Amino acid sequence: MLVIRDPADFPRLQNAVVTSGTFDGVHRGHQRILARLREAADAAGGPAVVITYWPHPRLVLGPPPSHPELLELQLLNTLDERIARLAAFGVDYLLIVPFTREFAQWTSEEYIQRLLLDTVGARHLVIGYDHRFGKNREGGFDYLSQHAARYGFDVEEIPRADIDAVGVSSTRIRAALRGHDVATATRYLGYEYPVTGRVVTGQQLGRTIGYPTANLHVAEPLKLVPAQGIYAVWATTAAGTRHRGMLSIGVRPTVGAGLAQTIEVNLLDFSGDLYGQLLTLEFVAWLRGEEKYNGLDALKAQLALDAEATRAALA
Repeated sequence: MLVIRDPADFPRLQNAVVTSGTFDGVHRGHQRILARLREAADAAGGPAVVITYWPHPRLVLGPPPSHPELLELQLLNTLDERIARLAAFGVDYLLIVPFTREFAQWTSEEYIQRLLLDTVGARHLVIGYDHRFGKNREGGFDYLSQHAARYGFDVEEIPRADIDAVGVSSTRIRAALRGHDVATATRYLGYEYPVTGRVVTGQQLGRTIGYPTANLHVAEPLKLVPAQGIYAVWATTAAGTRHRGMLSIGVRPTVGAGLAQTIEVNLLDFSGDLYGQLLTLEFVAWLRGEEKYNGLDALKAQLALDAEATRAALA
């Protein structure tokens, strides 16, 4: 998949089959659209093109970053994760349009002429039933259908019934992850929810009780980190090795009061130095909530139980 981040660099294509959207999560509803995009591109003998946007439109059009409303904006995918997911569905070209206030003022006519036609050379559009575009979201399937002949392309809409049959939305996935419901999130996504971070130095308390942990720093501030608790995860190193992991997201109440939240994973049956490396976690199961124990011995005993529960969940 060729990734292009500046519309000015996009090549002139023949018979381009195009879809567009934010595609946060690239969940099973999105996957229906992407499968149809690939099918239509193969039938037309042209490339499959996805247009997406970065940063998220609400970051540009919404309140300042400190505003409480924006605290609710958490993304299921970083941009790199989105790119990787889209590539897996046979997309030939990915155009990442910089979302600016100027771009947000484009009318639906400008969007079609300047982006779909002049930049991408669209000849066939595949869109979701609720897809909107242009200033104030004025454009949609009805507008495209009415003017398709004038623009010289065909347009098809994925029926609402097809998307609703999956019963999925990015909002539902976020709610599941905030509510410890990993199984529902996995079912809606079609894959295990990932979080990638760089291993940084922590308090190194875990090694003193036999459970050394890798402390992760997640660079993307808008990436949704699931609710606090203990999880069974798969952990993949930068070298591509995959390990069972017992993950804790929380504030370590047994260690002290008023501590900042950390993301700490103990890799079962692993020894080695991971400091400075990227580590990707895939959430498989929620095991329990975070609890305060009466000392480190009690915590160590619980971690032994958690390790067995992790092995069972990942068996």
